[in-house]
Amino acid sequence: METADLNLDFNNTQIAFAHKPDGELKATTLLFKLMNRPGLVQWGSKASLLALKLHFPFTKWVIKKTIFRQFCGGTSLRETQSTVDDLQRHRVLTVLDYGAEGQSDEPDLDKACAEFLRAIEFAASNSSIPVVSTKVTALANDRTLELVGRRTDLSSAEQAAFNRVADRLDQMCRKAAELDVKIFVDAEESWMQETIDRLVEEMMEKYNREKVVVYNTFQMYRTDRLDYLKKSYDDAQQKGYLLGAKLVRGAYMEKERERAAEKGYPSPIHVDKQATDASYDAGIRFCVDHYDTMASCNASHNAASNLLQAQLIVERGIHRNHPNLNFCQLQGMSDNITFNLADAGFNVAKYVVYGPVQKVIHYLIRRAEENTSVTGDLSRELSLLEKEQSRRGI
Repeated sequence: METADLNLDFNNTQIAFAHKPDGELKATTLLFKLMNRPGLVQWGSKASLLALKLHFPFTKWVIKKTIFRQFCGGTSLRETQSTVDDLQRHRVLTVLDYGAEGQSDEPDLDKACAEFLRAIEFAASNSSIPVVSTKVTALANDRTLELVGRRTDLSSAEQAAFNRVADRLDQMCRKAAELDVKIFVDAEESWMQETIDRLVEEMMEKYNREKVVVYNTFQMYRTDRLDYLKKSYDDAQQKGYLLGAKLVRGAYMEKERERAAEKGYPSPIHVDKQATDASYDAGIRFCVDHYDTMASCNASHNAASNLLQAQLIVERGIHRNHPNLNFCQLQGMSDNITFNLADAGFNVAKYVVYGPVQKVIHYLIRRAEENTSVTGDLSRELSLLEKEQSRRGI
C-alpha cells in the first residue's frame, strides 16, 4: 500500500518498528502469537480478573511485564512520561487517557474527575500531549446516562446526579480551555450516547468559540452517524462555534445488535463491513472538505481509511501537519500506520492509556480479545512483526 506522491508505505516495517529494540520486538511477537489462541485469551482474561480480586502474589507484576507493557503507558502520570518521550522521539504525539471505567459510586466518580484534571495539567506541561481523552462513563453512573436519555421527568435525586456529571465534564473542559489542551470525549452504547451527545454539544458551544477544545466522537458503524456529523457541523456554524469530531468505526456491534433484537427495534448498526467502511470514508471526506471551519481526528486502525485521508490532504495541497487534520491509533496496535504517517509528516498520535493495573484490566482484556485471530487484525500485526524480525535477521 504505497503512493509515490505521498511517500507513504504502511508495509515499511523498518520505520514501523524503529522504536523497538531487538529484545522488545521479540517479546511483542511472542505476545501476539499467544494472543493468536482465542481459548488461551479467554482463559487468561478470567484468570487475571480472579487473581487480581484474590490478590494473588505476582499477578500485577506478570500483567505489567506482558500485556500492560504492550497496551498501556504506565500506572501513573509520572511513569507514563517515558512512553510519551519515546513516542516524541519518533515524531508521534500522545493522546492521554486515564483508564478508569465501570465505576458508579459518587466518591469514585469524583476521584476519576480529579485524576482527569491532573492529566490535563500534565498534558499542558508536555508539548507532545495535545489531547486528553475522557469517557463520560468514568464521570457518571451508567444508569444516570440511560435515564436521562429516555426520560424527561427525572426525580430530584436523579437530576442532582446528572447535574454532578455535567459539572465534572465542565470542570475538565474549562481547565483544558485555560491550559490550551484539547479534550476527546469517547462514545458509548447507543442507549447512553444521546445523553453524552447533548452534554458534549453544550461543552463545544461553550468552549469552542475561538478554537476547538472539545471533540465529540462519531461511531460511523451506526446508520445515523454520517447525518449526525453533518448536522453537528451545521449546528456549530449556526450557533457560532467550531465542531470537533473524532471518527471511529465503533466497538459495541454485537451488543448493539443483540439488544435491538431483544427489545424489538431496528439495529442501529450498518448491515455489513462494506456499508460501515463507506460511511466512515464519507465522514473522512466531509471532515477534509471542511477542515478550515472544523477540526477532526481519524481514529482508525483501517489502513485504507488512513491512506484516504493522507491522499486527500496531499491532493488538495493542505499542509500535512495542519492542526485541524489528525490521525490516531491505540498504543500497541497498528504501529505500521502510526509511525509511517509520522515519518511522512502527518499529525498522528498514539492513544496512551494509563492507570493502576486493577483500574485498566478491563481495557487490557478488550485489547487482547480484539487481537485474537477471530478479527483478522492479529494476523496482520504478526506478519509485520515477523517481517521486521526477518529483516533484522533475529
